[in-house]
Amino acid sequence: MATATPEERAAGGLELQAAIGFNGHVAAGLICHPDNKHLLYPLGCTVVIQDLASKKQTFLHGHTNNVSCVVVSRSGNYVASGQVTFMGFKPFLCSVVVWNVSKREAVCGSPASARSAGNVTIVECSACRDEMFVTAGSETIRVWELDLPNRKLRPTECQTGQLRRVITSLQIADDDNYFYVGTSTGDVLKVNTRNKLMTDFGPQKKFSLGVTALLLLKTGDVIIGTGEGTVALCKGSNYRVMKNIQVHGGVTSLTRRGQGHQFFVGTKMCQIYRVNYTAFKEELITTCHSEAVHDIVFPFGTSDLFATCSKDDIRVWHTPEHRELLRIVIPNMTCYAIEFMRDGKSIISAWNDGKIRAFMPESGREMYVINNAHSRGVTAIAATSDCKRIVSGGGEGQVRVWAIGEKTRKLEGVLKEHISAVSCIKIKKNDKECVTASLDGTCIIWDIGRFTRKQMILANTLFKCVCYHPEEYQLITSGTDRRIGYWEVYDGSAIRDLEGSLSGSINGMDITSDGAYFVTGGDDHLVKMWDYNEGTVTHIGVGHSGNITRLKICPGNKYIVSVSADGAILLWKYPGCP
Repeated sequence: MATATPEERAAGGLELQAAIGFNGHVAAGLICHPDNKHLLYPLGCTVVIQDLASKKQTFLHGHTNNVSCVVVSRSGNYVASGQVTFMGFKPFLCSVVVWNVSKREAVCGSPASARSAGNVTIVECSACRDEMFVTAGSETIRVWELDLPNRKLRPTECQTGQLRRVITSLQIADDDNYFYVGTSTGDVLKVNTRNKLMTDFGPQKKFSLGVTALLLLKTGDVIIGTGEGTVALCKGSNYRVMKNIQVHGGVTSLTRRGQGHQFFVGTKMCQIYRVNYTAFKEELITTCHSEAVHDIVFPFGTSDLFATCSKDDIRVWHTPEHRELLRIVIPNMTCYAIEFMRDGKSIISAWNDGKIRAFMPESGREMYVINNAHSRGVTAIAATSDCKRIVSGGGEGQVRVWAIGEKTRKLEGVLKEHISAVSCIKIKKNDKECVTASLDGTCIIWDIGRFTRKQMILANTLFKCVCYHPEEYQLITSGTDRRIGYWEVYDGSAIRDLEGSLSGSINGMDITSDGAYFVTGGDDHLVKMWDYNEGTVTHIGVGHSGNITRLKICPGNKYIVSVSADGAILLWKYPGCP
């Protein structure tokens, strides 16, 4: 957990109810548990255990940074996970240490590779013997034997003749007689465990972008996953492709469900697929954003749906089942902000190409586009409660008011006082006034009927977020100075100043409909719930490993949903909600 004040340490914990996300960049990070009832996978600094039947999730906490590797013991009793240690960390093995798990002590150790060989990136243990394992990496494959009485490790370099390969994946056969390695070149090498000699390699036509994952079947066939997203069933010593499918993103994990008829595929685009052996057809079972999530919104008056936006897409989710209902894709573009129109007839969105796009919330069909809405991308957006106007903010600092008719979109006014990007817009309930927060250190309250400035709030910060108190006589703001400011709407004067975080910017905030509590999130990765009148932290949520970008309290106060720069969406139980 990030540094906390004594008051924060005394605060209650927010209960993590569900996590939408999967870090598909972790090699072999998706694992089917030996009980065949659960999947395990990393998400940020958490390991998620998901029941395959009920989809219920359990969370293993304890890491302080992104989980970089996960493994489950043969019995299924133990889960081991490692984390990224510091910036610039490279996942190479410098030395091998064998541990006694029950005694929690090291048995012996040895340098991981010979001086003539390259870095080791993979370790795979034998399926039947505790005293044998294989390591591989850049131009090195070694079989290790543990001599327990003498506390010694004895490695033997495997002979691959003239072949020089960088090993990207490794699987040992269940009977231990052979193991297979996949290479960055796109072929597979089969090695005899006893004599340490390569027996065959193939196919002749290499797999594009390397063999990144392997799965061995009882039949002797091999399932190959590639960096291009191909999953292929291969037969014989020449690895002839019998069947193949294409998934979204390079394959990083292949894991089988017992000796049954299914296996699972994890990809770099953070998708999880279930595949039937016989039909060899893929079914997408988990999907999420693979890039930073920039915004999260609920439709007016309902907690059952919410929408998020990221690079390339907007997604609509079903809250109770944590399931994606709709994906709206605009390739190679980034969506910075979204809003459901109050009447529920459209989703409006702000994009880095300077366009405002509106979509139907059920079909995702494009309704209209406002071209050249802002010259440096649209960075913030809000709509009036009568659905007749949109207020947008741009990277150049302008605030623009648009009249939205059934078939017309007309620019009504341009407000030009900000000199840097607009980060947040909130409109008053009467639709006559709005407040805009900007990275230029100002928040401006505007009369959007007359298109004039009413008040300006100044602070030595880049403002990231602003909220009206529901009674609309006060505002709260925050940003890069980590302070939470309370301000008088009437004259823009400061009322109160709180320390919101001990490290990093506060990027998002939201307030309950009665104004009693508000939540904040930012670069310290913590979700904090505050008592508005007391100005104290009541609850803290620990689970994100990326910077929190936005968060929302759902209508009816059932959940708090927070989104982060690592693509994760976390749903927290609202304190006191049954």
